[in-house]
Amino acid sequence: MRSSVVFGERSMYVVVLVALAYVRLGYAVVDLMGADIPNFSGPIMNVTIPLGREAVLECGVDSLSVYKVAWLRVDTQTILTIHSHVITKNHRIAVTQAERRSWYLHIRDVRESDKGWYMCQINTDPMKSQVGYLNVVVPPDILDYPTSADMVAREGSSISLRCAATGSPEPSVTWRREGGELIPIGNGLEAASFDGPVLNISKVNRLQMGPYLCIASNGVPPSVSKRIMLIVHFAPMIWIQNQLVGAMEGQQITLECHSEAYPKSINYWTKDDGHIISQGTKYEPTIADNAYKVHMKLVIRKVSQSDYGSYKCVAKNSLGETDGTIKLYHIPSPSTVRPTTLSTAPTVHLVTLKDAVRQQKHAIDKTSKNADENRKHAENENSNILDYKKTDVEELNQDQSSQLASNCPPVCIDIFITIVVCRMFLMLCNIIC
Repeated sequence: MRSSVVFGERSMYVVVLVALAYVRLGYAVVDLMGADIPNFSGPIMNVTIPLGREAVLECGVDSLSVYKVAWLRVDTQTILTIHSHVITKNHRIAVTQAERRSWYLHIRDVRESDKGWYMCQINTDPMKSQVGYLNVVVPPDILDYPTSADMVAREGSSISLRCAATGSPEPSVTWRREGGELIPIGNGLEAASFDGPVLNISKVNRLQMGPYLCIASNGVPPSVSKRIMLIVHFAPMIWIQNQLVGAMEGQQITLECHSEAYPKSINYWTKDDGHIISQGTKYEPTIADNAYKVHMKLVIRKVSQSDYGSYKCVAKNSLGETDGTIKLYHIPSPSTVRPTTLSTAPTVHLVTLKDAVRQQKHAIDKTSKNADENRKHAENENSNILDYKKTDVEELNQDQSSQLASNCPPVCIDIFITIVVCRMFLMLCNIIC
């Protein structure tokens, strides 16, 4: 094995020496012939190529004549090609030319190690050369280490999520939550995303539990991401919306209870005596869970007297246990309610003020007409008495009208006039009779 390595090294040295001798020989031949001196037709354009593609560097030469063109790797001082011959043993290297004016260096399946300066030489004396740069861009990649794996933390503790990425150019790292929720960025602030390789969360809580995405990008497609699951552990908590529930005998009723816990809790119902309620014809307990949240229901069919009392919903996990109580009380059925005697209130007819005034005027007109007829009849029989009484009535009417006008609104005046006319009518009736 050692001998073969030595032989390979010696062979490489021999190839390089032969190549150098070939170049020197070319110089001598050209000088003897006195040919025109060639020139470069333009600079070598720098090339940027993604990893794994084929890179091509072009060297343009005018009036090459009998001179030779060679390609070299500058940083390693390695001769790659001389004219149309490949000198290096790198099978990914090739050389082509077009009408002896353009010389192309091909590098297939480009690697990141191929990045660097390459030289195109013409074997004139002195030698002419120019260089071009090959830039190899590498899509981002996320390293398994030291990137964080799925993490478990106790509620209230502080955590750090890390994301290590490589690529060329160096990639940037962005954090997002898979469900689009906001990310805590410190000082009580939240944002849809966070830029940086390390995401620190102080006093983590259950609302921050879930998958986080570490996204690395550097402008070279494709971008890559890694999913990191953050799990927050906390003891069970229970809350009840209705702690007092009423039901009639024979009715079906549902008791409800909500709990939160992680790791996931064991949930069940008990009665006053602590007996666990199981599935049956009488009771139907159900549980619906979503992540760390649990919605507990207990259906009680055909409630009887023995079903009234306290019920407990219980939640327990490795970090603790808690419960909540619901009181089921009796509601009398309609058939057991004593009838109550209702007194009949007199019917009251409501009229508007406008209607009342209209009715009062109509009554006044009718009363005035009857009074006039009776007055004529009374005057024929007893004019003296009528005059006396009429005078008294007018005086009374004037006094009361003046007092009414000063104290009463128009509606009250109309009512008062009606009363006066009625009194006059009664007095006339007494006189006649």
